[in-house]
Amino acid sequence: MATEPTLDDAVRYLGATAYRHDLRPEMSVAEAQQAVGATLLWHLRVLAGWQPRSGAEAFRLLAAGFEIANTEAHLRTVGGAELPRPARPYQLGALATAWPRLARTVSPPELRAELAASVWGDPGAESPAAVGTGMRISAAVRTAAAMPEAARWTAGRTALLVGREEFVVGRRLTEPTARRAGRLLGSAAVGAASFADFRQRLSATARWALDGVDEAADLWRAEARWWDRLERDGSELLHGSRWGSGPVVGAVALLSADAWRVRGALELAARGGRPTEVFDAPG
Repeated sequence: MATEPTLDDAVRYLGATAYRHDLRPEMSVAEAQQAVGATLLWHLRVLAGWQPRSGAEAFRLLAAGFEIANTEAHLRTVGGAELPRPARPYQLGALATAWPRLARTVSPPELRAELAASVWGDPGAESPAAVGTGMRISAAVRTAAAMPEAARWTAGRTALLVGREEFVVGRRLTEPTARRAGRLLGSAAVGAASFADFRQRLSATARWALDGVDEAADLWRAEARWWDRLERDGSELLHGSRWGSGPVVGAVALLSADAWRVRGALELAARGGRPTEVFDAPG
């Protein structure tokens, strides 16, 4: 699909797959990517429906990215950003954590206050960047605590996020978000003044994600490698025979990695088709 010469060709190809439900002709690349995400979310909701009640919270954590996406889009709207056409929010159903209340807010301060009163916690500021980063790190901390199988993934992902925010974009974390990130990365890493120090001071659980990355500008390669690791580890968990949540977590990891690759393939097709080496960064 990534080598298709146009986005329409890629969408037609995708129409013969499990991602076909929300597709339609002449979609933009953003709309097609959201349709892929909506299919992934539906799969998670179906899987969650087969779990015992104790597994519901685990699936809410695994689906946290969709609530974050909804919240970021809503924040742009209530903050007065002019959007070409507001995307339809992801339908979270029972996997929602605080979204129904967040969706009713009418200003950035109100949204921040609603987050602070929920398990998401206070992001420390009401800007889109502070809210998005704060929610992602909050979800990572809670996921690592609830699912040991996902602890290395979440710590590595947090290291990539913090590294990009602080040493590529140049945005320091807010105080409450930095405090939460320190629980996964180590407080010394979060307070590092340089990317080299950041790498060196990372906790053992998170350090693997930045192995071989000497410059912050190369973090995109580490992100591709993170997805590769997620896919490999997910496959091992899925095919394991031990009793517990491992196979379910593995299934979610594989579904998520596949959706990430499909979204990337749509982007490549929209640019005229490209080879797939972008998905084969060194492991």
